Amino acid sequence: MGLKRTDIAVAAAFAAFALIEELTIAMPGGWWPFALAGFTTLILFRRRIPLLAMIPNALAATSMFYVDATIDGEKTVNFRLWQVVSMMIIAYTIGRERPRDRRGYAVIALTFGMYWSFNPGDPMADVFFPLAPYVLGRGVAAQARRSEVSARTIADLREQQARDAVMEERVRIARELHDMVAHSVTVMVIQAGVVRRRLEAGLDVDHDLLRSIESSGRDAVGELRRTLGLLRGEEGEPAQPPAGLDRLDELIAQVREAGLPVTVRREGEPAPLLPAVDMSAYRIVQEALTNVLKHAGPARTTVEIAYRPGGLHLSVVNDGTAAALRTGGQGLIGMRERAALFGGDLEAGPRAGGGFAITARLPR
Repeated sequence: MGLKRTDIAVAAAFAAFALIEELTIAMPGGWWPFALAGFTTLILFRRRIPLLAMIPNALAATSMFYVDATIDGEKTVNFRLWQVVSMMIIAYTIGRERPRDRRGYAVIALTFGMYWSFNPGDPMADVFFPLAPYVLGRGVAAQARRSEVSARTIADLREQQARDAVMEERVRIARELHDMVAHSVTVMVIQAGVVRRRLEAGLDVDHDLLRSIESSGRDAVGELRRTLGLLRGEEGEPAQPPAGLDRLDELIAQVREAGLPVTVRREGEPAPLLPAVDMSAYRIVQEALTNVLKHAGPARTTVEIAYRPGGLHLSVVNDGTAAALRTGGQGLIGMRERAALFGGDLEAGPRAGGGFAITARLPR
């Protein structure tokens, strides 16, 4: 344990106090300069040797170092105040710094016992001067330990919150990548398959179909760049406005070009939605249609958007074969997460009459 600025400051202040007392009162005894130098040194290094420093301080404050003086014709016993101050500083240091073990308690008890044995002064003062600083030091040490524990707890809590925030952001980005890129790539694969089959059959290729494949690829690349920019901490405007139900017609046209017959039904008066809710509703419909493309083929599909008092209700129902009856996978997990994020719910499963249905409710 090295010296701190506070150690030097306390030792210097003590020495200055003692010199002022000696030069002002001029008490007899030529030994005081040597004693003052020794006590100042003990105070300077008190945190290194607190128990060892306490013994000479306790003895120095006893009656063997008192001096006789005559005041107003009466003989009295006086002592140097800086001796007691030195003892109080060391007693506080022991209470503040010393580890709590049996050896430490034994030395403290022995030192205080020596002080009380050789000191015939005021009993209350004899108890107060050594014990009060020691008890104060113990209290300060206990408070410091509680503050340290509290600080560690707060630091651990903040660290956990930071980890949770990072994980939540990772999940959000992974969900966005899956919903956007998986959809675009699925549409591209299906449309490319159509092109391949037409070429194998010697038929002409629809140029609009090729343009749709190109557009889907560009959308996927743009989304990847935007997401990677977010991961790198880059700021900037996104390549296009955030997806929402106002782009539902574009989505439906895209999946129709991929060969999926889709019917759209709307119910109720459209009401403004929070941007995050609007985007989640769009992504749920998008992922549901992607699942139909991947697993049900050209199954007839109905998309319903209903604005009701209880919130926004969505459903994507198809009449596909058993190949479409899947209840697992990242897509369904992501849809459920999006609904739960706003206190909504989502159900997915096979229909009694055949096919597969996904229904969701998002509070407005």
